[in-house]
Amino acid sequence: DEDPALRIERSDETHQTLLHGTGETHLQITLEKLTRKFGANVDTEPVRVPYRETITAGVKGVEGRHKKQTGGHGQFGVCVIDVEPLERGAGFEFTSAIVGGAISRGYIPAVQKGIDETMAAGGVFGYPVVDIRVTLTDGKEHSVDSSEMAFKVAGRLAFQAAMSQAGPVILEPVSRLEV
Repeated sequence: DEDPALRIERSDETHQTLLHGTGETHLQITLEKLTRKFGANVDTEPVRVPYRETITAGVKGVEGRHKKQTGGHGQFGVCVIDVEPLERGAGFEFTSAIVGGAISRGYIPAVQKGIDETMAAGGVFGYPVVDIRVTLTDGKEHSVDSSEMAFKVAGRLAFQAAMSQAGPVILEPVSRLEV
């Protein structure tokens, strides 16, 4: 409240609380004032860089198979995906090229959700994945044992296998400076 040039925010990506000011000296004086005036010692650390990863080559026909039989209603889902890189900043595209009903329409969003969650959790290096197109090309289902959860897991497994084969790389961070 005393200094309108200060701004504080929480970064969900790096799980840090960030204090923004007009410069390094301004931040040091503010931290000293917090200690002197309010008795609050603040532990500081360098800002973590929110890296991203992507792929450098396309991969076709990668299969994710989730099959589990537990003595009753089991889980079964198979999906085959193609993965290809997109240009920087394009984000994520998911398309379905299923023909002939190899997978019911109700299970296709489950495959996409499994891939979305895996991309957000991190690829090969553990950073969120960006700039990728995934095409669901084929799959198999079972009339009794297939479920949304089985196809979600199959999508996750297929994407993880495709990432490791597609030449994953860490993208260099880009900083923007306004003067």
